Amino acid sequence: MADRTLHPATLAAYAAFTLLSAASALAQPETAPAPQPAAPLALPSPAAFVPQPPIAQHRERGNLVFDGIPAPDPALAARLARYQQSRGATFLDWLADGRLLVSTRFGDTEQVHRVSAPLGMREQLTFYADPIEWARGAKSGPGFVFLMDHAGDDNAQVYYHPGVGTPRQLTRGNFIHGSIVWAHDGKRVAFYGNERDSLSYDVYVADVSGSGVPQLLVGGRDDTWYPLDWSPDDSKLLVWKYLSSSESYLYVADVASGTLTPLEQKPAKAGIRLARFDPQGRGVYVVSDEDGEFAQLKFKDLITHDTRRITPDVSWDVEDFDVSADGRYIAYVLNEDGRSRLAVLDRESKHTLAPLGLPEGRIGNPRFDRTGRKLAMTVDSPTSPRDVWVYDPDKESVTRWTRSEAGPLDVSSFVAPELVRYPTWDRVGGHERRLSAYVYRPAQASGPVPVVIDIHGGPEAQYRPVWDPFVQFLVNELGYAVVAPNVRGSSGYGKSFLALDNGALREDAVRDIGSLLVWIGVQPGFDSERVAVMGGSYGGYMALAALVTYGDRLRGGIDLAGISNFVTFLRNTSSYRRDWRRTEYGDERDPNMRAFLLRISPLSNAGRIRKPLLVAAGQNDPRVPVSESDQLVWRVRAGGGEVWYLVAKDEGHGFLKKTNRDEYLLTAAGFLQKLAR
Repeated sequence: MADRTLHPATLAAYAAFTLLSAASALAQPETAPAPQPAAPLALPSPAAFVPQPPIAQHRERGNLVFDGIPAPDPALAARLARYQQSRGATFLDWLADGRLLVSTRFGDTEQVHRVSAPLGMREQLTFYADPIEWARGAKSGPGFVFLMDHAGDDNAQVYYHPGVGTPRQLTRGNFIHGSIVWAHDGKRVAFYGNERDSLSYDVYVADVSGSGVPQLLVGGRDDTWYPLDWSPDDSKLLVWKYLSSSESYLYVADVASGTLTPLEQKPAKAGIRLARFDPQGRGVYVVSDEDGEFAQLKFKDLITHDTRRITPDVSWDVEDFDVSADGRYIAYVLNEDGRSRLAVLDRESKHTLAPLGLPEGRIGNPRFDRTGRKLAMTVDSPTSPRDVWVYDPDKESVTRWTRSEAGPLDVSSFVAPELVRYPTWDRVGGHERRLSAYVYRPAQASGPVPVVIDIHGGPEAQYRPVWDPFVQFLVNELGYAVVAPNVRGSSGYGKSFLALDNGALREDAVRDIGSLLVWIGVQPGFDSERVAVMGGSYGGYMALAALVTYGDRLRGGIDLAGISNFVTFLRNTSSYRRDWRRTEYGDERDPNMRAFLLRISPLSNAGRIRKPLLVAAGQNDPRVPVSESDQLVWRVRAGGGEVWYLVAKDEGHGFLKKTNRDEYLLTAAGFLQKLAR
């Protein structure tokens, strides 16, 4: 499930987080078959299940509960440990004085650090048991704000750090907050919160220099609002009314009165990804798909009401952008089949600069410094860890600011994935539809190798080829080929493709895995008798659905925090997410849709899961509650199936703490080693 700590678009850049590898991390018919009538099914009740004998292996260590999981193989643990020592650095923001804020880990969790010069020392500024992966520096002064939840509960609170000394908590309670933007005066921040009714996202403004409580600016209705930017004179806020990935609208809020004015009098229905004021306040830069399949960067003039395109008309999404303080440079990142391409438009010379020297992979969070002459970003690739790079458009040069450790590994042995396209079961435009997948192949193999299909979450997300030591371990140490598909419903391939798995089309994405199995079966280097499937969140549902539908062609599967029953999931997921998820999966309150969702849910078909299964979950998960995993484990075991079950008491949606993640990956490695025999 995508992370909405910021907003649904920025989540694509971050929460591109692959659930299985970070703790691991998914994604078309022309017409869908009419749903078959089905009698209403009763919701499963644990009391109705047949009691099973006690599981032989049950142990607890720290915050982890191992249920039905054999003791790890010491030799395997030693081999895996070499791949668990890498460290990355993520660019968070510039500070006003030109230093950088980065997130990196020296202990168990990612924390905020300050870097003063290229390849300089990382000075740790926050020290918490819970990870901090988001922060923003003030536009003036030494301070910054950051978000932190507790034990993965998603109730992120806003903290202000003055640069030295002790941070001050600006919000409290069991409520969520995010999308923080600084005013130019360096004293005020705007952010969203759901304190008013626990459902709606309202916009608040807080003065970090005082002790007063945040003040409500935009709210009072059952809506989802995000603050995006302050006007240059701090009198207005650009705010975003989000309805779904395909429909949202922009407004300008008067900071003094809260009065809302639509950015456009007759806005088109469109999926808006990002927006901000131009530095002179004359207009707004917007990334949206209003004119076609893909999200493009445009400028909307507030004086003339004209709109002009900034980026070229290409069949790829603009996934992020920034504008220099004087407006001369516009940097934007294109998502080309999962890989990032950075371009910088020089409005003075009318030339588009293409920075050279960056690793080929994913680029995240490009941001100019306060002078507008340095552009920092996070860059990682399958063969290089996450690091911070800075581009100087005046000199057309790139400088590496952090050098993260790969651990005791020779990265030259790491495998770069191959992009392939495989035919699926339906046709589009008179031709067979072909889907993309990234394939990691063992460099040396004496015969056909086992295969693991890694399905990303979301579902409105995308597999990206990034730094993932666990994938490299599977390839180099266990001899697996890893195939990571972008099935229908994935982002990055146009808004029509994104909608191809919505509601009653859900099973069409599962059929794409069936087509992938056919493709795997004809590859001479793959052993079609030894294929496993794994995924996290929605990818966990897909892994379970694949075991139900194609179990005769699979050895087993891994489900990390997956949906087992759409009806119980929609009923129990956090209330502020429920309507958003109904847009994607269908409204379970409608009797016909409820019957359909129950029919396709893995829990209703658990008796068909006859192959070994590893299930892992965080006890505090507010998105896909741990009850989704509990009920599935119970039902599969009741039918005589083999299930390894791992629960982390101090995690939410995914395993973010290193000690927990290491144990989860060791368990997954042992499980996949067993399946490959």
